[in-house]
Order: sequence, then C-alpha cells, then structure tokens
Amino acid sequence: MSQIKIRTAFLSDLDDILVIYNEGIADRIATLENETKDMSYILDWFNKHQDRYKVVVAECDQKVVGWASLNVFNARAAYNGVADLSVYIQREYRGKGIGRRLLTSIETLAKENGFHKIVLSTFPFNELGQSLYKRMGYRVVGVYENQGMLDDIFVDVMAMEKLINIGGKENGSNR
Repeated sequence: MSQIKIRTAFLSDLDDILVIYNEGIADRIATLENETKDMSYILDWFNKHQDRYKVVVAECDQKVVGWASLNVFNARAAYNGVADLSVYIQREYRGKGIGRRLLTSIETLAKENGFHKIVLSTFPFNELGQSLYKRMGYRVVGVYENQGMLDDIFVDVMAMEKLINIGGKENGSNR
C-alpha cells in the first residue's frame, strides 16, 4: 500500500466521501441509515462541517480512501464540549491502520476546537470498529437495546466515549 496522507477535507473530495459513506450504508456495519445518499445530501453535510466540526480524509495515491468527522452531539449549549464521531473507510482499505490515523488526526482537531469528549455509536457486531476504538482509548458506556431497525430487524447500538481534554489532562476522569 502506498503512503497514506491525512488532511482536511476539501469540497473536491465530496465525490469520494459520498462513495465511501454509501459503501458503509450498503455494508450494514456502521450506520442505521438504510438509503444511500446523493450529492445534495453530502454537500449540505459538508457545509455544516466548516467550523468546529471538522472532516479529515485519508488519501492514498491522490484518492480519498477514508474519512472521519466531528459531528454535533446535541444542540444544547451544555454539550458544546462533546463531539460525536463518524469514521468510514473504503472497503479494500479496512483493517490497514487508516482508521487509527484518522482518529489520531480528528482527536487533535477536537482538542484544538475546545472539545473535551468524543462519543460514538457502533454496532456490537462491528468487532473491527470496536477493536480500533478500544485500542485508541475509547470505553464502552453501554448498549441501547433495540435502538433502531436494520433490514427490518431491531438492532442494538453500543455507545462509546473518550475523554480527550479535561482540565489539561488527557483521558482524565473527574470521579
């Protein structure tokens, strides 16, 4: 595999980002979304990720092969320090260390933009994703039973979190 470069996403990356996201939807391992998205959807999404809520991409041979984003967790001001995380990797590049590199980069951006915690949702059966998150210091908070429908079947959703900047201490705890 050629060298991977992690960088901020550009408008010109949206075609690749959309393809990768739609792969994630089709593969049924990363999201409860069940309908593929179109360019107007991804353009609107991208426009909402221009300030604190960043998007980074992994580029291999000048082609985007993965992306990660910080998303609004909750619109209430009390949660301004919490970001929700999305990570998507193109099928043939999964399990090759790209997710780790994307997470490292997006966590740095989260700290720079005043977030103290990153949360994410994953499926309990997404073992590849969970192993990445656990290696990167995320912990399981709990499981929402029958949280959503996937192919007309109720599925559980696991919540995970990582404290990234509490009182100047990474991975700190106020307990």
